[in-house]
Amino acid sequence: MNDTPATGTVASSAKDSTGIGGLDEILTGGFTRDRIYLAEGVPGSGKTTLGLQFALEGLRRGESVLYVSLSETLGELQEVATSHGWSLDGLAIRELAPSESSLRPDEQYTMFHPSEVELSEATRSILADVETLRPARVVFDSLSELRLLAGTSLRYRRQIMALKQAFAGRPTTVLLLDDVTNNDQDLQVQTLVHGVLRLEQLDPEYGAERRRLRVVKYRGAQFRGGYHDYVIRTGGLTVFPRLRARDHRGIPSQEKLASGVANLDALLGGGLRRGNSMLLVGAAGTGKSSVAAQFAAACAARGERAAMFIFDESPTTLLARCAGLGIDMQAHVDAGRVSVQAVDPAEMSPGEFTTAIRRAVEVHQASLVVIDSLNGYLNAMPEERFLIIQLHELLTYLGEHAVSAILVSAHQGLVGQHMVSAVDATYLADAVVLFRYFEADGQVRQAISVMKNRSGAHHRTICELTLARDGIRVGRPLADFRGILTGVPVHSGNGNGSERAAK
Repeated sequence: MNDTPATGTVASSAKDSTGIGGLDEILTGGFTRDRIYLAEGVPGSGKTTLGLQFALEGLRRGESVLYVSLSETLGELQEVATSHGWSLDGLAIRELAPSESSLRPDEQYTMFHPSEVELSEATRSILADVETLRPARVVFDSLSELRLLAGTSLRYRRQIMALKQAFAGRPTTVLLLDDVTNNDQDLQVQTLVHGVLRLEQLDPEYGAERRRLRVVKYRGAQFRGGYHDYVIRTGGLTVFPRLRARDHRGIPSQEKLASGVANLDALLGGGLRRGNSMLLVGAAGTGKSSVAAQFAAACAARGERAAMFIFDESPTTLLARCAGLGIDMQAHVDAGRVSVQAVDPAEMSPGEFTTAIRRAVEVHQASLVVIDSLNGYLNAMPEERFLIIQLHELLTYLGEHAVSAILVSAHQGLVGQHMVSAVDATYLADAVVLFRYFEADGQVRQAISVMKNRSGAHHRTICELTLARDGIRVGRPLADFRGILTGVPVHSGNGNGSERAAK
């Protein structure tokens, strides 16, 4: 190495793609070439799938690849490949499953001779294939069989050390797969390899299992730390890198996005500033989702794109509700200006949800993102205490891309003075709009008010909100009432305040 940049990475080091786009992003390009890496995890976490993707990516790039199977038969590997729609044609596979005699208690000695450090006959056969094929990539699946034959940790470490020495100086990137079957981590291999990936599988009390990975170690290279969600579907592993807002920097905009409802825009001081976030909070049925849909439709009417992620209702219900308010959302959806994605919190991990938003912004060029609701988003989180941190990163990311965000949050209960939200995001949002029920003239009515707006001056009045077939209407201030936010206001005017407000 002649020179090293300030980041600590080697300037001349090339990377081998893993074949998994999200994982390459985490590893800043992939595995550093001609090094040995370890991917460890519990059974079912996708280690073999990861190994095959890494191997097949090498074939796709025209490289020679060797796959050494110590536990899976050729038929079993073929089944895995077929389930993902892959072909193993061109992949050199070496089966080295231990024989029945080698598994007998009296035959379980080290694959090295006790008196000297040398490779066993099985390892010699592997190196013979390496000499013949000269592969650019080698995958060992898995080391648990070598650990079984070694018998002791000392002999096992000698095996791995000899394997590392055998590949030293060769133009070969080696990926070792290993099982983690207990809580005591085996650090024998981790200390010898260049990098370590740890794959985990979580079993929530309800919903599908969730998987996540973490880069435990990566010598001489930068990587994105922390846990990253991933899924195993037809086609292999899909990894969702953890969002870091600091990786995205944009130019702030002073433009404001109008809702198309004049009085609502007036309450907000002209509309929602581009790149800002707005929280719509209130009891169920007060009109939060309808106002969010109105902003999305207005965005589409201007020729821009909006993305709506809904947790609490189906797209069919949303479109029907919009049609009942005179909002032709169906036309915008058919034209591709508005995308509506229903999110099942029992099936979608937070990382996958964040990646879906990134795709809407970076691929489909959405200028408005609607999340309805934060209550559903909360249920998608395996641990509630991390919601605010993720939400902060997400809103910062959207702001740096000049994308406006509308968040919907439902209060617990319908009326009363002590209504609370399941998650308090008021300090994160740039604007907060409060929706409340109130009683007047024997009717249940709805009120709307802007409680906060960082982007500039806004009206502090409380107005009546009406949802009708001809659209959303915001009336004049309810000046003849006091105590509206309690739900049971007291009339203090001349008796026609509510009628004037509803006009």
